[in-house]
Amino acid sequence: MNNLPIPAPEALAHSQRLQQTLVEEISAAGGWLSFARFMEQLLYAPGLGYYAAGARKFGAAGDFITAPEMTALFGLALARQVAQVMAASVPAVLEVGAGSGRLAADLLLALEKAEALPERYFILDLSADLRQRQQETIAAAVPHLLSRVEWLDRLPEQFSGVVVANELLDAMPAHIVAWRDQGVFERGVVVDEGGSFRWNERPASGALLAAAEEIGEQCSLPPGFESEISLAARAWAAEWGHRLSKGALLLIDYGFPRREFYHQQRGRGTLMCHYRHHAHPDPFYLPGLQDVTVHVDFTAIIAAAHASGLELLGYASQGQFLLNCGILDCLAGIPHATPEYIRAAGAVGKLLMPHEMGELFKVIAIGRGLDEALLGFANGDQSRRL
Repeated sequence: MNNLPIPAPEALAHSQRLQQTLVEEISAAGGWLSFARFMEQLLYAPGLGYYAAGARKFGAAGDFITAPEMTALFGLALARQVAQVMAASVPAVLEVGAGSGRLAADLLLALEKAEALPERYFILDLSADLRQRQQETIAAAVPHLLSRVEWLDRLPEQFSGVVVANELLDAMPAHIVAWRDQGVFERGVVVDEGGSFRWNERPASGALLAAAEEIGEQCSLPPGFESEISLAARAWAAEWGHRLSKGALLLIDYGFPRREFYHQQRGRGTLMCHYRHHAHPDPFYLPGLQDVTVHVDFTAIIAAAHASGLELLGYASQGQFLLNCGILDCLAGIPHATPEYIRAAGAVGKLLMPHEMGELFKVIAIGRGLDEALLGFANGDQSRRL
């Protein structure tokens, strides 16, 4: 890890406080903590976790750049799909995990131009720091629309309209499982004599064991295979079966169908950390200062949602989805040969190209009560792969 940037003294002190909190929790738990709980604390521990503290996370000054930060054309294209679903259900949007607020601002602006504004634009974000940044971003970009935006503390009991979540599922806590000759084991975290975190395994049990056995049988996993299972992401998707009355969830994230997720070439899983635009696989490095993510098993997401009464409305690569939503038409609306066009064209290329974000990122639509086919999946729908 010697090639990673060195944090400032105050950032290092912040990380050490979270590390001590984790050490104490591991001790209180009997010396062993599931990685799912460890990841949850890394990201969401009040005042200390990566998404719960005040460090800047998005954009050039942060640790990674999301699609909305790259170009407003992402939101402009997505708005066409949002408008279609609202027209077929209710004119309301709920964005879960809104990051810097950039996507919300871009969607509101695009929907206003299309004369398809939602009556309410709800945002659910657990981070007080990010809520403040979202308010500032929206107030600067579309001050006259800020009154339509409402921040929520929890999922609504009932909702109709469009739920948007860009890079949300990958940040939900995941268990790590190892398929061994002796059976299925859960990988957890212990503290060694020097006070450092290290991996430790114990036999898997309960819902995690059942899920791992099903995956192992479906994908013929060899002994020694290690990967992630996000019971939290499954539960979140299933919960919408009880809450969504009419409309659709548009979930955008990086991941694979199950047989690709648990492919033998991915025998060490998909866990990845992001710190100052450097990607690496060590979740124990600088707790609270780096993002920790896992890819999404989209088969598990639709299986959980379907079991709770929702329908699969479409599944496609991000590149194909954005093409279907007319992102190239949006780009063509910018005067050619201008600096703005050149920047936008470069960003659109990254969003679309298979070797960039176009193929790794997927869009899945799940919903209830919609009769017409969705615009974003008119061509290149890959639902059969799930």
